[in-house]
Amino acid sequence: MSRKPIDKGSLTHKNNRKPGKWRRWDKEDRLIFNTILKDLSDHPTVLRMKDYKQHGMTSTYDHCISVARVSYKLDRLLHSHCDRGALLRGALLHDLFLYDWHDPTTHEGLHGYRHADSALKNAIEHFNIGRKEQDIIHSHMWPLNITRIPKRREAWVVCMADKYVSLGETLHRR
Repeated sequence: MSRKPIDKGSLTHKNNRKPGKWRRWDKEDRLIFNTILKDLSDHPTVLRMKDYKQHGMTSTYDHCISVARVSYKLDRLLHSHCDRGALLRGALLHDLFLYDWHDPTTHEGLHGYRHADSALKNAIEHFNIGRKEQDIIHSHMWPLNITRIPKRREAWVVCMADKYVSLGETLHRR
């Protein structure tokens, strides 16, 4: 019995992208992303994240933009039907701790365990964020912070995106 060759066109997603190309951005993606984050990404408090390094040579601002981009794409890829506004705002603010974590004199305790509290405090102080964004920021370091299990799908997506982006930044030291 002969097998019919696989039509490679049948392996594409609904948006006609080949599997593995899920990170590619089109005009619609950029428009949605920039519209949701315009007010936050240009805010002076958020722009202060450019002054701090996150992993390797990556600024905290660039890290958070990357996490927001990957979160947006993961939401689409996984069909998780997240609240896009909360997803992107929470991703952009998840590391709004505003200190040099490489310098132990700038903060108390171990950064990995404590910075989500600083980021959440700053986000609440400077922005009108809802419970979804608060959960994203509070729980993004799970499983390191084992008791801070994400409670909403938006928080799960950002948590996964943060690990993916952080691994790439750490391994490539860019």
